[in-house]
Amino acid sequence: MMLSMLRNPVARAVAVAVVLVFWLGLGSVGGMAQGRLSQVQTNDSAAFLPSSAQSTRAAEAARDFVDTQTLPALVVLAPADGQKVTDQQVQAVARFAADVPTLPFDGGTWGDRLTGDVVAVPSQDGAAILVPVPLDATAAERLVDDESLTKLLVADLRTALADDLGATPTQAGTLGLHAWVTGPAGFVSDLGTAFAGIDGLLLLVALGAVLLILVVVYRSPFLPFVVILTAVFALALAGLVVYELADAGILVLNGQAQGILSILVVGAAVDYSLLLVARYREELRHAEHPADAMRVAWRQTLEPVAASAGTVVAGLLCLLLSDLASNRSLGPVAAIGIAAALLAALTFLPAVLLVAGRRSRALFWPRAPRPVTTPAPAAATHGEHAAALPPAAADPSEGSGIWARWARFVARRARPVWLVSAAVLLVAAAFVPTFRASGTSQTDVFLTPVDSVAGEKVLAEHFPAGAVQPAVVIVAQDELDAVVAAATDVEGVASATPYTGATGAPGGAAGGAPPAEPVVVDGRVRVDVATQAPSDSQEAVDTVADLRDAVVAVAPDALVGGPAAQTLDTQVAGARDLRVIVPVVLTVILLILMLLLRSVVAGLLLMGANVLSFAAAIGVSAIVFDHVLDLPSADPVVPLYGFVFLVALGVDYSIFLMTRVREESAAVGTRAGVVRGLAVTGGVITSAGLVLATTFAALSVIPLLFMAQLAFIVAFGVLLDTFVVRSLLVPGLVHDLGARTWWPSALARRPEHGTHAAADAPARRS
Repeated sequence: MMLSMLRNPVARAVAVAVVLVFWLGLGSVGGMAQGRLSQVQTNDSAAFLPSSAQSTRAAEAARDFVDTQTLPALVVLAPADGQKVTDQQVQAVARFAADVPTLPFDGGTWGDRLTGDVVAVPSQDGAAILVPVPLDATAAERLVDDESLTKLLVADLRTALADDLGATPTQAGTLGLHAWVTGPAGFVSDLGTAFAGIDGLLLLVALGAVLLILVVVYRSPFLPFVVILTAVFALALAGLVVYELADAGILVLNGQAQGILSILVVGAAVDYSLLLVARYREELRHAEHPADAMRVAWRQTLEPVAASAGTVVAGLLCLLLSDLASNRSLGPVAAIGIAAALLAALTFLPAVLLVAGRRSRALFWPRAPRPVTTPAPAAATHGEHAAALPPAAADPSEGSGIWARWARFVARRARPVWLVSAAVLLVAAAFVPTFRASGTSQTDVFLTPVDSVAGEKVLAEHFPAGAVQPAVVIVAQDELDAVVAAATDVEGVASATPYTGATGAPGGAAGGAPPAEPVVVDGRVRVDVATQAPSDSQEAVDTVADLRDAVVAVAPDALVGGPAAQTLDTQVAGARDLRVIVPVVLTVILLILMLLLRSVVAGLLLMGANVLSFAAAIGVSAIVFDHVLDLPSADPVVPLYGFVFLVALGVDYSIFLMTRVREESAAVGTRAGVVRGLAVTGGVITSAGLVLATTFAALSVIPLLFMAQLAFIVAFGVLLDTFVVRSLLVPGLVHDLGARTWWPSALARRPEHGTHAAADAPARRS
């Protein structure tokens, strides 16, 4: 229907106007939704765990032992010179602690949101003071003026410390104390601040880098901005849909998913736009009116671009099999982004390109394509999946272009080319076993200095840090003594204490005498197990893993929970997802490739090449992360995300190449079709690969370890797919196999018409 409208001037003008008005209206609404995505984020790892996780069940049981759950902010103060704290300093901090509940907030005071008293507790070594501020965990995620209570409390505490005590991480003031706000609330606040770059700096860097690439590609002052505008409107549509779903509780959106969504939409929208514009520009040389050129370009673009987008969406939706809600929701969130990118590239972009009617060629100024004087070749069969790329040139000058020369080089040395390429990738893949993805301590998450990490180190030096958020064991009352004894014997455990309902500071430095008997609820008791390492460290996670084994040995029905246990369950679920989701993604994409190319051999060839490319990317990443940059161990979800994105996105470029090769093979044979297909797809696919790699590299501007590692893996992997797999390995293999590539389709039985003469005959056109 849309194509038929392009033939009628009035209908065409109406259609263009309607499409542009629709997208302009959508952009205004979606732009606001995009800016509010951070309001519907959930960055609490406990919320991502399934209800069957042991830490989740332990948390449910532990709620019966207390009236309210807390998310503590821990204020740590220490003398500037490393000396002992004085009585004067302790008294000043005690007055500050007493004033915290009276700090004004939202028409009341912070005391209305706290679950207990705020007291100052000197450390046993006398070199630091701790002020735990117990924020109500239920209220912690509530928003006031578009900010969570957690972030607002931490900000108010830091301001009050500076104003009342002159104490900051870098300045001691007249009191002679440095101060840090850390603990769970401090980390949540600093994490939110790091993700705040998603809405501004990340998009600015990504769009700016892409704009530079487009200026080089198009050499036009207008067309790059049209393509960038397409990406921006696609992002507005994706942001609107994701915001509404997250606000309704249908999706769980975290900061990582939001950053990935932004990058994925920009990269995909620009890639699809590059392919459409490339075909449109070529068709302008064979059409009197731009609308006629767009009609052919749009038809030839639709099938391969939709097929590649469908492949990516199918791979992403495999994340629905994840045990973690964060992974499970990333699949639909990213799939929505791909769908928005496809829709914008196929509707908004054509409308803008035709908005000036016959003068639309001016968008390509100063290199606006003009109709050739000779008539175009007679229309041929469209082909099963005619690629959205320029047809091989009837203009002999194009046969001497860089990609035409490269295609002939690959054809002349096909076997050495693919053997050497495969060998290089295999050498890089050999380092895959050295890639460390056992989990990351919370203090290693940030790549730049933050208050919460620095404060955590001071806390660990002077207090039993693991007692701040202990592991919680829920066990039958008659098994209490055995569990306490077993827990105490675990290496890395500082203490195991039955919960008696008493309140106090870490290490028992404050508080009244506890009752003699533990609290019993429904025949069960709670044991608080303090680890020697802070609960948010990987050392504490390893200790809790040993604790579970020891406790289960004496009490099979015991539950071990707490923050470190939640991290452990998250890591276990991430490792399980890697084992389950990877085979499913491979199977789904392999089936799509076989159906798309009508060939079992071609599907296996492309899938094998892309898996090898992914393995090489992980191997090189292991070298860079461990030996060059000396980064901490990655989270288990990093290789999972890297796999899904690289296999799903990387196979796109092979799809664009092979669909064109298949089309040409039907006319001139497989070996000649490889040369022609590589020659005509080289420039635009290389540009698309550079764009996608650049956009993912922009993730590194967010100062978080996860984002930096994912940015490198995907960006480097996309470049491997673009310059090695699609340019060397796949064309070399297909050329070497010849018609056997298309088994069992009829093309496998078609005789070859030549080996290297791809550029001699005019290409097929639709």
